[in-house]
Amino acid sequence: MKQVIKAPLITEKNTYHNAAGVYVFEVDLKSSKTEVKAAVEKNFKVKVDSVRTSVCRGHSKQTKFGLTKVAYWKKAYVKLAEGEKIALFEGV
Repeated sequence: MKQVIKAPLITEKNTYHNAAGVYVFEVDLKSSKTEVKAAVEKNFKVKVDSVRTSVCRGHSKQTKFGLTKVAYWKKAYVKLAEGEKIALFEGV
């Protein structure tokens, strides 16, 4: 079984989404919206209203060893049902 949710994305921009009930996670690149919805509902015991996903393109990065590639990754915007909250994001 693959791990769908890799990490929560807690940034200044994403904290504005939290007030509207939208939480942002880094997810597995091959996971679908239904898999993300099921994983969030199971792990955080909340009701998910909708899921939007976005694939962030990789890029080249200069290091002291030369050019390296940063891999593609996927993030998911998860909108919760009215009145639901995830305690992990509270107080940030």
